[in-house]
Amino acid sequence: MSFYNIHTGEHQQGTYWEKGGYVGDTLASFNNLMRDHRQNIEAPMDKRVFDIIYQLQQKLGTDKQVNVISGYRSPKTNAMLSARSSGVAKKSYHMKGMAVDLCIPGVSLKDVRQAALQLNLGGVGYYPKSGFIHVDCGPVRRW
Repeated sequence: MSFYNIHTGEHQQGTYWEKGGYVGDTLASFNNLMRDHRQNIEAPMDKRVFDIIYQLQQKLGTDKQVNVISGYRSPKTNAMLSARSSGVAKKSYHMKGMAVDLCIPGVSLKDVRQAALQLNLGGVGYYPKSGFIHVDCGPVRRW
C-alpha cells in the first residue's frame, strides 16, 4: 500500500502483510505517517484499519496512493477539533488509532464511500464538502 499525508507531505509505501503475518517495519512507517501532526505524537494504529483500506482498494480495483487527512489524534488535538466543529466526536476512534479520514485521488469520493459501505467492516462517514470519507474498525454504522 501507498500513503500520502496531506498535512506533512510525507509518503510511505510498503507491503504490510506477507507470508501470513503483518510486517512490523512497514506498520511502523505507516504509524509514523498517520501520527498526530499537530502534536507530533505517534501511536500504533489498529491493524484492522490497514485491512479495511486494503479491502477498500481491492473493491475499487485500484492500488493508487491513499491520501491521509487524519489518522491518529491525541486527546488534546481531538478536544481542540471537537470544540471547533460539531463533526468531530468527543470520543473519536481516531484517539484509539482505530480510524482514518482519507480520499483516493482519481477515484470519486462517492465510489469510495459506496465501496466502504459495502465492506460492512466498521464506521463510514461521508464528508463531501471537505473531500474525504472516514473509515474505522468500530461498530458498523454510517453517517
